[in-house]
Amino acid sequence: MIKRTLVPPKRQSFFLLGPRGTGKSTWLKEQFKADLVIDLLNSSQFLAYKNNPHLVSEKVMALPSGSKIIIDEIQKIPELLDEVHLILFNKKHTYQFALTGSSARKLKRANANMLAGRAISKKFFPLLIDEMKPAGKLSIENILQFGSLPQTFTTTDHREKIEYLSAYVETYLKEEIQQEALTRNLDQFLRFLRVAAIANAQITNWSSIARDTGISRSTVVGYFEILMDTLLGWTLPAYQAKAKIKEVAHPKFYWFDTGVLRTLQNLIQEPLEQSEKGILFETLVCNEARALNSILGIGAELFYWRTESGNEVDLILKRGKKAIGIEIKAKTTWKKEDQYGLQTLLDEKKIDTALGIYLGKDLLQVDKKIKVVPLTQLSQELSRFFPELV
Repeated sequence: MIKRTLVPPKRQSFFLLGPRGTGKSTWLKEQFKADLVIDLLNSSQFLAYKNNPHLVSEKVMALPSGSKIIIDEIQKIPELLDEVHLILFNKKHTYQFALTGSSARKLKRANANMLAGRAISKKFFPLLIDEMKPAGKLSIENILQFGSLPQTFTTTDHREKIEYLSAYVETYLKEEIQQEALTRNLDQFLRFLRVAAIANAQITNWSSIARDTGISRSTVVGYFEILMDTLLGWTLPAYQAKAKIKEVAHPKFYWFDTGVLRTLQNLIQEPLEQSEKGILFETLVCNEARALNSILGIGAELFYWRTESGNEVDLILKRGKKAIGIEIKAKTTWKKEDQYGLQTLLDEKKIDTALGIYLGKDLLQVDKKIKVVPLTQLSQELSRFFPELV
């Protein structure tokens, strides 16, 4: 059993949003102990509540005050949020809801009632490094190759990992998106997916991707919004440090999991190549930092920094006046030139301290303000730099 880091709120209702397959339902069964579970992936339950949304109120109000209720995949019937809102508004009862979802798009489109602050939002991610460490020998190469979804991590057979990821892409990325009517032209969207997979961790140029896919720029922007709304990817904005040289302003796009990414690139059945490791390791570290920022309640903004001449820092976490720069290298050694971008921002006083994340095992203090650590130490370093909210 893998122990997840996220802890549910003690009394307040909450949204739990994360991609399919990250383990939201399993976590809730272990941590939330619900008195009523409404599973909208179950066809009979879906039809019953779709035809009669008021059924939620009938079922919940029959429970004792203080009961806990799960509504799984709430975006499938956004109208149920109106019923939940009415229940929470009734001060005679103190029910706690956990509302899970793998897409915010249908909620947005339906102008869904987001409960006016009566429910907080929690994000759920693939497994963190700290969650995988106690479960057995941790292999970063295996994570780069197959990702960190719970099903792929707990399965030791490589063929089963490949079959699971292939099914994930086939059923979720294709059929689910079509079923939810998120795009009318599925063939065009699938063509876009192949290009979006290649563009992972690259500076995103909408016009260039439009040319490569033969799709209009506005449609390409809309397709990226679908990926972000379905929580399958996210954008990392450029940091405008206003240094002495001209900076890049376009964002980068990252897929949420390296295994899903390699499957989309049609590489999942191939051995992990050395040429892949740089992008995959950057993707893994950026996703890890993003998840830690959310789960630990750090509350930082995330950026990358790059100049037109190619000087760059892969990741910056900034909260208020505090900022930490992170350079990511998929190698087991560290050289002085690897920290050139970090040193530039330190000299310009745009960041306060700096981290190098690499595939080596040793902790290196290469400069007064630059420390190089393995990925397994990232959570401790972020906790140390942002101690007051952790």
